Amino acid sequence: MASIKQIRERLGTRVQQALAESDVQLDAAERERLVADLTDGVLLAVHDLVGELAREEGAAPVAALDGGAPAPRGEEKVVWEGRPFLSLMEHYEITTERVRITRGLIGKEREDIELVRVQDIEHTQHVTERMLNIGDITLHTADPDSPTVVLRNVSDPQQVHELLRRAVLDARSHNRMVYRENM
Repeated sequence: MASIKQIRERLGTRVQQALAESDVQLDAAERERLVADLTDGVLLAVHDLVGELAREEGAAPVAALDGGAPAPRGEEKVVWEGRPFLSLMEHYEITTERVRITRGLIGKEREDIELVRVQDIEHTQHVTERMLNIGDITLHTADPDSPTVVLRNVSDPQQVHELLRRAVLDARSHNRMVYRENM
């Protein structure tokens, strides 16, 4: 699958071609700014349309949910859910107990990462991703099967990073767990 940067470059090239074929007269700086704005606008519109299609097909909504009060003991509560930018095939869900990654459109594959096993969280954004307010969140876990898990192209990664960090701390506190590093 093409990266967001590759998709943006292809779309930008198409917009450049359309402008070159039109009668629109712009200097180079104006043309470059217009192409960048149109490209970003189209990408965001396509992302919204993909989300609508996913909801029509019965997928969970793609929106941050209320991260309010912790759930009562034994009751799992969804803190956030979303999907990678422009993706129908993957869905992420953060609950008070786990991070759940569901892959597939027809056949489904599900991976759960218990929050108490998360040791470190980081997020990265490249220049193009910053313009679209998306980024990757990497989880480093104590799970031998999945020591590193990446939530790709998440919308508003700073907010999701913070929600995830708080959920991990709450899960540790709730289970009376203390994480100690070996020095």
